[in-house]
Amino acid sequence: MKIVQLATYFSVACSLMLSPAWAQNAQVNTDAIEPINVSSASDSIGDKHSYDPEFVAVPFVFSTETLSTTIGGAGVLKHAGQAQASLLGIGLYSKNDSWVTFLGANNYQLPTLDSWLFSAEYYRASYKEGIYFIDEQNLPAHHEPSHQAAQRIVTQGEESYAKLHMKYVLPWGRGAHGAVASLMPQTQALSWNPLESGVTSIQITPFSETQELQSYEYLPSQSRGVKLKLDWDNRDNGKNSTRGGRTSLTFTRDFGADDRQSWTTWEFEQSAFFALGENDWFNNQIIALDFYIADTPTWNEQSDGEFHRPPSFSGITLGGFNYLRGYSGGRFFGRSALLYRGEYRMLPKWQPLQTLPVFNLYDIPWWQWTVFAEAGQVADDFSMDELHKDMKWTLGAGVRFEVESVVVRTELAVGEEGNQFWVMVNQPF
Repeated sequence: MKIVQLATYFSVACSLMLSPAWAQNAQVNTDAIEPINVSSASDSIGDKHSYDPEFVAVPFVFSTETLSTTIGGAGVLKHAGQAQASLLGIGLYSKNDSWVTFLGANNYQLPTLDSWLFSAEYYRASYKEGIYFIDEQNLPAHHEPSHQAAQRIVTQGEESYAKLHMKYVLPWGRGAHGAVASLMPQTQALSWNPLESGVTSIQITPFSETQELQSYEYLPSQSRGVKLKLDWDNRDNGKNSTRGGRTSLTFTRDFGADDRQSWTTWEFEQSAFFALGENDWFNNQIIALDFYIADTPTWNEQSDGEFHRPPSFSGITLGGFNYLRGYSGGRFFGRSALLYRGEYRMLPKWQPLQTLPVFNLYDIPWWQWTVFAEAGQVADDFSMDELHKDMKWTLGAGVRFEVESVVVRTELAVGEEGNQFWVMVNQPF
């Protein structure tokens, strides 16, 4: 079993008590982080200074194929200086001398910038027996790809990234009263007019990312650039969506330098949610659908005999805890990708978690049963025919629950190469 991503927020550490399996290639997905509910800190959304800071720290012990026996801890400070803000720290050290650190600051505002939210994150790790996938197309850029399957390797890996997220919330829909107000759940009726419903935002993210693999020094090891994300979040509730949808378009650009080539990628994602209502067994049933497509338009461009392609850790991939969950993280890499996803989510009326040991230490208002299916493909051409050939599939089931305002999900996903068990925070879409 392999879990390929560090958790965000302390409840992931709690979930490790249920399934002690993490692995390397940690990468916190801040796009999926649900904000701290401001209403829990203040009776008035406009009173940003009325809050009570809350700190929680959780130690954990687990063992995986990659890390061996590992000890660590996670701590989060909610309402950290501002009602909607939080600070997160995670650290671990393993028997085979691997280590991981992560620091994050989320949803801060600067004076007079009521329409902006600022977040930052820093990650650094060393894996003595890291599991990675390399492809012929990842060889030095003047080599043509051979289109062979990616090779699984085990080697020492040094990884890091730093990101600064600057999010501007447009002054319409739920953003009409500022960025902090936009963090609150939807209370009014949804419509498909962005001027009236949902949160429309523009996020700019400068980033720097590295990955150095022992004995594979010829592979690209660094990317630096900026992401631009256009997003319309028209869900009724980001933690447990029953209606509405979300539309996002992301552009990533590395402008290149003397030691690396420039490249560009874009990604488009559309989700939709439909409530099926209540019955004798469930408080609610939801059909959740998602479509994802991405491309690297500079893939075949050349200068000085080298292609303008991103390294695999920064480019277009499928596999992992969000996209094509029946495969290891980064299992498929190429120019373009296509993915269809569907989930049937059920909220049972029977809710015993609050009475069980460990669980009864935390506020758990609901849990959810889920079955899901996915089909996707990666190709070296941006062609609908190529992207629909020999599509990889995933079938799975999971249990999700809200712990102290954070959604934790546990899932078993089956693919053509075996199965993966994941423990992660937040809904996949």
